[in-house]
Amino acid sequence: MKSLKSQVIKPINSQIMKSLKSASVILLCTFLLTSCNNDDDNPTLPQPVNEEEVITTLTAILTPNLAGGTAITLKTQDLDGDGPNVPVVTVSGNLTPNTTYNGVITLLNETVSPAENITTEVEEESNEHQFFYTIGNGLNITTEYTNNDANGNPLGTEFKVITSGSSSGDLTFTLRHEPTKPNDGTLDNAGGETDISATFDITIQ
Repeated sequence: MKSLKSQVIKPINSQIMKSLKSASVILLCTFLLTSCNNDDDNPTLPQPVNEEEVITTLTAILTPNLAGGTAITLKTQDLDGDGPNVPVVTVSGNLTPNTTYNGVITLLNETVSPAENITTEVEEESNEHQFFYTIGNGLNITTEYTNNDANGNPLGTEFKVITSGSSSGDLTFTLRHEPTKPNDGTLDNAGGETDISATFDITIQ
């Protein structure tokens, strides 16, 4: 009888040990999964941030290097963003032939009050931004950058417009985020993402 009892208890003990091992593995896996989930939900861990600046308004003021000359204001305003209303685009006057204008661009977010000056952010993050100037066919002007990023590459919130003979056409300002730098001054070569693009009908006379 003693021998039979030992034979019966041994397989029972073996089954219990196997069950305990299985339970331990399940508990360990549950603990690991819970720990991973807690890490994901932990607000103290760094979380990826991908916030885009809201730009409702672009204003470019062109001041002539000419005594008694009149400054020209180019402005586009789109207060409803992706809403149904089209941007309101205005040009305050015509440019003068054979004249150099100093240009300054201001970017605003007017969905908040007071309006937020986005130009400051762009200039603080100058290595990650660049304005490009695209001149339409027939418009007799050239452009030059007059401010740079921290690495000495063009930024373009400040610039020059040099006019020649009477003409008309369009001038487009495009702000690119994280373009390739240096580049050849064209949008195709620069890449990156467009933060804002605004086109103005220009007349020189």
